[in-house]
Amino acid sequence: MLLTLLGEFVHPTHESTWTSTLLYAFHGVGIAEKSARQAIARASAAGWIENDREGRRASWRLTASADALIGEGSRRVRGIRSSIESWQGEWVVLHISLPESRRADRLRVYRALSWLGFGNPTPGLWICPHADRAEAARKTVEEMGLTEHTIALNAHSLGFGVSERDLVAQAWDLQSISSHYDALVERFAGLRPRSEEAIFFAHIELVNELQRLPSIDPGLPVPLLPTGWQGTRAATRLNELRAKWRDAAHAHWRTVSREHDD
Repeated sequence: MLLTLLGEFVHPTHESTWTSTLLYAFHGVGIAEKSARQAIARASAAGWIENDREGRRASWRLTASADALIGEGSRRVRGIRSSIESWQGEWVVLHISLPESRRADRLRVYRALSWLGFGNPTPGLWICPHADRAEAARKTVEEMGLTEHTIALNAHSLGFGVSERDLVAQAWDLQSISSHYDALVERFAGLRPRSEEAIFFAHIELVNELQRLPSIDPGLPVPLLPTGWQGTRAATRLNELRAKWRDAAHAHWRTVSREHDD
């Protein structure tokens, strides 16, 4: 949620924001002040934000690393909406075999590669139909110290064995992804926020859900999707709502920021 607030309201202008403004936004979406302050402290310790003090008050600005992280996340979210109509059949394939002593790293690998759009059809095997993500995969493997445990290849299907559609079904739970989209559309399309403040909080929660999508939906090329796949349509509907609420939400953020600046 903190990354949502920073990415949506701070990243575009690169201005700093008061702690009190962040706490107000957290409170409005049901997050207690103690938890909010812990999130801010962790973000500072992780090097995402740095503060300036004015007496007893603190304001926060994004670091260069957080700026890059948010920019990459925004590109991944946009990439889901632009499903590839044609596909050359090229896969990025990783085989990562970790010894028993590194069992704790398996969850970290799963999270990192799922965020990049990789699926896991069989133990240790990761596939991605987006050839341009090979470099991001390389950085992930190296940063996690997995080089000696990883085999990395570009590959094309040879036309026998498990079909590509069946491979996709093994690597990603498309029914679960479809159900997730259904739930999001039902939740947000039914909202009718009237006041600027209500729009502000609805917008925050919607953007937060959209920013989680890259770890759920790999944005598969159209030739690999089931007939009638509605994920793209659902993402379009959600982003229409985001655009509808955006101006009022940002206006309210500026109003609250000015009030807390006094």
